[in-house]
Amino acid sequence: MIYGFAVYGTALANEFGRYPGVFRPMDEINTKIAFMIVGTLVAMFAVAFIYAKGYEGGSGIQEGLRFGALIGLFAVGYIAVGNYVVMNIGRRLAVSMAVAGFVEWVVVGMALGVMYKPAGKTPSGR
Repeated sequence: MIYGFAVYGTALANEFGRYPGVFRPMDEINTKIAFMIVGTLVAMFAVAFIYAKGYEGGSGIQEGLRFGALIGLFAVGYIAVGNYVVMNIGRRLAVSMAVAGFVEWVVVGMALGVMYKPAGKTPSGR
């Protein structure tokens, strides 16, 4: 959520503002933010489950980086490119959203990699 606020809510805010027919104004977004929070939590549970199923036993950071990059590529190909085709937005915004989305998923993947502890492993090694 912090990354989303910093990148989408701050760094890209002016670019989003160029497309008022596509994106809601911030005051209207704020009235619906609870939906975004719930949706993000549901998505993170799903992503954590997928991560656990694909975990191959490597270091947390490496596993998370690999996972985040793969999910990031999926998001860029399916969401960012799809939005560019379907929405009336410019190439600059589409590329900015693609890069931001990719980096976001790499960060999420690395965070998962750091936090995930496979069943049967304990910090004390017992």
